[in-house]
Formats: sequence, structure tokens, C-alpha cells
Amino acid sequence: MNQIINKTVDFRDLGLMDYQQAWDYQEALFSETVALKIQNRKSQESDQKPSPNFLLFVEHPHVYTLGKSGKAENLLLGEAGLEKYQAKFYKINRGGDITYHGPGQLVGYPILDLENFFTDIHKYLRLLEEAIIRTCAEYGIPAGRIEGLTGVWLDHVQQKNPRKICAMGVKSSRWVTMHGFAFNVNSDLGYFGHIIPCGIDDKAVTSLQAELNREVPMDEVKEKVKRHLITLFEMDHN
Repeated sequence: MNQIINKTVDFRDLGLMDYQQAWDYQEALFSETVALKIQNRKSQESDQKPSPNFLLFVEHPHVYTLGKSGKAENLLLGEAGLEKYQAKFYKINRGGDITYHGPGQLVGYPILDLENFFTDIHKYLRLLEEAIIRTCAEYGIPAGRIEGLTGVWLDHVQQKNPRKICAMGVKSSRWVTMHGFAFNVNSDLGYFGHIIPCGIDDKAVTSLQAELNREVPMDEVKEKVKRHLITLFEMDHN
């Protein structure tokens, strides 16, 4: 059965939103898209509807999230510590280990039906990384990949002091994606000191602000990341 291809992406900037609230919002869009695809499979071709695509941008209050394959001991804070640093903790259904989200970090949640673009999760992750790599390049920061590790890294070639600037963790079902990337723009990097980020204890974490020694306007970064995603995925946008 041929699917109606829809490359239009609905961009939504959620501003600063509680992690649980954003997760519920993601889940609702994700579930509706999966349900529509299942319904289309059962329908006559003339009754089928195109599946939607969304890209959510959001910042979260301080929160630590642990992926399905993660180890709880990679969070180095107990209940009292979380309270002291005004941070929340969630176990969630994406891949990957533990990570931190907080103000000054651009979190992107693409809820895409990859059957509208290409059916290749590896390519999907590489294109998300590429959008961040290209954004860093616009700020004069050479960034790239380290073999065997997801995300975007600085000093990725010589690796004398490799440091991660963007973490990734995704979930997909019936080629519909959720969760995504966390790009450190003006993040308080001290919060990463309370975890073993992504379970990797021998590499540092950085941000655009730390590398440039200045605060970077978040709206400016959002526009750059969005533009690169549109180009790389050949998205239509309204």
C-alpha cells in the first residue's frame, strides 16, 4: 500500500516547559500519528490521510532523565540532593543512558513519520547530529562525531580533550520518532557534575557559551538549527 507522502513539518516553540508536561505533549502527538498510520493501513486508499510531522523546541527546568538502557547509579544525587538543586528525575522510554536538561539548553523533539522522508534510523540520527554540527560551524566551532558514541563532540579528531555539546536519545515505533536532541547553548554545566553523562565518565561536557566566552541568543540558535534541519531532511514548512 502506498502511503501519501507529507514533508510538511509543523514547528512549535514551547518555550520553558516542565519535562513531564512536554513528555505528555510529545506522547499525545506521537500516539495520534501512530494511530492514524494504523487506521490508514485498514482504510481504502481514497480514505487515507497524510501523517503529520512536528518539530518541538523547548527548554526545561532542571531535570535528569534516564533512558531504558541506563543505570540509576549514574545519577550521583539522592532525594535530598535533587531537592537542594531544585531538579527532578524521570525514567523514560528513549534509548541512551542519563542526561541533564535545564534552562539555556535547546531541546528538540522531532515527531516525524520517517516514511515521509526515509526509513533509516541510523541516517535519522546522523542528520540530527549534522544539523548541530553545521550550527556550531556557523559560530566558528569545529564539531563532529566520535565513532561508537552518539551526539556531537568538540575535539573529535585528536581527542585530547573531547567534550560533548549535544546529547541524543530517540525512540521510534512504526517509523514515528519521539524524544531527540539536547544542545547546550547557555547551560549551567555544573549540573552535569551530578551525573555520569550518558554513562561516559572520561569525557567532558561543554556549551556554546563556554566555548565562545559569551552568552548566545537562544532565538538565533533556534533559527539556525531549524534552517539546517529543513535543508537536511528536505522538509516543507509553513
